[in-house]
Formats: sequence, structure tokens, C-alpha cells
Amino acid sequence: MKADIPLAGVAVDLVILTVREDTLMALAIRRGIPPFKGQWALPGGFVLPDEDLTAAARRELAEETGLADFRAHLEQLATYGTPGRDPRGRVISVAYLALAPDLPLPSAGSDAAAAQWMPVDAMAGELAFDHPQILADAVERARAKLEYTPLAAAFCAETFTIAELRHVYQVVWGVELDPRNFHRKVTSTRGFVIPADGTTTRDGGRPAQLFSVGPGDVLRPPLMRPGTVGDDR
Repeated sequence: MKADIPLAGVAVDLVILTVREDTLMALAIRRGIPPFKGQWALPGGFVLPDEDLTAAARRELAEETGLADFRAHLEQLATYGTPGRDPRGRVISVAYLALAPDLPLPSAGSDAAAAQWMPVDAMAGELAFDHPQILADAVERARAKLEYTPLAAAFCAETFTIAELRHVYQVVWGVELDPRNFHRKVTSTRGFVIPADGTTTRDGGRPAQLFSVGPGDVLRPPLMRPGTVGDDR
């Protein structure tokens, strides 16, 4: 006799982070259908029977926001399955974190009534489902990974200045960093950044060297957030 297999829906939710207007922002959609019709939520939806999770995440992003084929870092964040998290029934959600440079304004589609970038600090009280927890987990994951991986470059253009990279750290961490110390740490960390051809004056002042992200995947030593254990500022 075969055991009964409990039925549950499988969904994906996406936390898309970018730096706009000197602020860490996430993509939000206003739900056009129940439950929570009219409330803000993270982009996402149910996984179709014939698709894998990453394909579902990319499809939902394109359908609900009009954003597709943009350059971004995409990784699985966590799985959320607390009973009652979705009033429609038992739903297990696999959340994804994406980091990307300044992205265009999204256009709502599918079951979204609107889509826009919102400052992460203002979103928590606005989100439906358990999306405040998913957003908080994603932001902390991003902040932590900036300490020990070159992931900050995912917020930058393909070539960037050290000042632009420092700006990313300051916005994501919400701190001020000493320019000289930051430059020294970044350029002395093997595999973090490599010089690119040319200079730019877009930072203002004298021409600044352009860099691109290097081949390293772990920062040794890590760049610790100010005030944390191991920070030498």
C-alpha cells in the first residue's frame, strides 16, 4: 500500500536589489489579484509542472515586471514553508536573491497591478505574505556577502572606479568608509579587482582609473563591516 503524498504548491519569490538614487532598493509589485489584492509584495509565483526553479524565477520576473535578460547575480536564498504563510493553502516558496546595477523602471504585467523600486528600509511594513522576513533575510545575505566575496561589483557597471565600488559598500552597509583605507584594502586583496583600460571623470575631479572584477571568489582578508569583529578600519 502506497503512502499518501501530501499536496503542496511550489512557488518562487524574488528579492531584486539594486542601488538607485544613493539608496538600496528592492523591486516590489502591487498585487492585482487575491489574496492581498492591492498590497505590495515581492515578485514571484507558482512553478509550472515542466520548469525548474531558476527558470520559474526568471519567467516570473519578466511576466510581473517587464524586466528580462538583464545582467545580474542570481542565487537561491532560502526555502520558506511555514504552514499558513499563504491563505490559499500549503505553499512552499524558494526565494532567490538577485543583485544588479542601476536597473530601468519596471512595467507591471501578468497578475501585478503595478511595479516599482522601493527603498528596502521602507518596505517591510508594506509587504504581503511573509515577504518582510524574506526581504530581511535577503538584505542581510547581501550585506554579509559583501564582506567576504567580490559581490559588490554586481551592483556596478562592467568597469567601475574604486570610488564607485566604495559607494556600493556605503549604501548597502549604511556606513561611511574612509576613501584611502578602502582603496588600499580593495587593491591589495588578490583577485578582487583588476585594472581595466582607460580612465573616467564621472566621479568628478581628476581622471580615475577604471577597474573590472577579478577572478577571485573569496576575499582574503575579508572587508569587515565597521563595528564588527575583525574590523580594523
